[in-house]
Amino acid sequence: MMQHIRNSLLEKMILPIGDRMLGGSFMTELKELRTMKGHLHQQMQKLKNVLDHATEHSPYYRNFHVQRKGDPVEYLRQFPILTKADLRQHTADMLTQPMEGLTRECSSGTSGFQSIVHWTKREQSQHRATQLLWWEWAGYRIGDPLVQTGITPDRKLIKGIKDKLFNTYYLQAFSHSQDDVAKAFAWAKKKKEPVLAGYASSLYVLAQFAEKMDVNLHFKTAIAWGDKMFPHYRKLIESVFSTRVHETYGSAEGLMMGAQKDLDYMYQMNSNVFMEILDDDGQPVKEGEMGHVIVTNLNAYAMPLIRYRIGDLARMLPKEDYPSERELHFPLIEKVIGRDTDLVRTPGGKMMVVHSFTGIFEHIPQISQFKIIQEKLEGITIEFVRGEGFHETLLGKVETNILNNIREPFEIIFKEMKAISPSPSGKPQLIVSRIAAKKP
Repeated sequence: MMQHIRNSLLEKMILPIGDRMLGGSFMTELKELRTMKGHLHQQMQKLKNVLDHATEHSPYYRNFHVQRKGDPVEYLRQFPILTKADLRQHTADMLTQPMEGLTRECSSGTSGFQSIVHWTKREQSQHRATQLLWWEWAGYRIGDPLVQTGITPDRKLIKGIKDKLFNTYYLQAFSHSQDDVAKAFAWAKKKKEPVLAGYASSLYVLAQFAEKMDVNLHFKTAIAWGDKMFPHYRKLIESVFSTRVHETYGSAEGLMMGAQKDLDYMYQMNSNVFMEILDDDGQPVKEGEMGHVIVTNLNAYAMPLIRYRIGDLARMLPKEDYPSERELHFPLIEKVIGRDTDLVRTPGGKMMVVHSFTGIFEHIPQISQFKIIQEKLEGITIEFVRGEGFHETLLGKVETNILNNIREPFEIIFKEMKAISPSPSGKPQLIVSRIAAKKP
């Protein structure tokens, strides 16, 4: 009863007040998203609108002299595919309004490349509202007790107040020390029906700790984002915590593409994005065939992202294979092939996931690309490519940050590269571990 009152108070009073104070529209966007049905004509109209806006107001897209077409999909396919390098190089030219007043958002850089986008407050609210909607699909309700992993361990005033209000235990995911994990487990045990949420690899690490420590802990639901939820990750998390994992598929660039709800497949959020699955020659593949994920953001007007190559491979479920019983009518993503994000392990038993490193490098734009290689338990090699303004002292900063987070001796060797080659799939792989445990 008390939890229901708390949930209602947060949704009907606290969050609307927050919107008014910060000039956002989070609750308005969330309520609208809850009514979305995934109708194709709505998606096509949104696609046409964003293409018109980009060709009229973005210097970058004006340069391509795209001719308008009556069919929005034909219209779209006249645009070039946007790469991460393009986005990084042409950020300012892509804007359709002055940068002042926009929110700057950096991607985590899990591919080894960091990108920057700029949003209006409304666009930022749409992004956050979509995330919460997906959490609701998984069974979470605003105010439910939540153990959340992340890379912002210093919870200052605003974040600290948010954690208290929203009944959240924030667990730093830099190194996953056993003491920190044990405290999070102890907090969750005192709560009724707690929820677990965080990076897929981080949730897997928590499940490994729980198994090792023989912790008996049930989570109402588990929500994963940020990196690939491998089958062996899911199996252990669900087994150890007696829960069901719901995977989400989005990016820090504001591309909120899909999430699981009642099915093993993800619903593609076609109210937010138009997704193309293309072959190596840029041609659409048949449903059920694997291809490159190319995404157009239907909500981004301040900085349009049209035909953005996010770097993943995926396939859509053929229509004839759709389950007859499903709760929503969005298209179904059958499978996303993400980066095989290995773990970096230390002699002291700590484990670092991909975001342990992106949380450091995202604040050092003078290093334009990096890759972590672990060949022995006692240390790692960091390959890096210089960016504008680079100086040697930055490497010491990286090393200090890593060692401060793991708090044990660990050898870090830096190796400067002219370029870092992608994996055989064509996608950059941030961590390569040659000592990682074998996957079952």
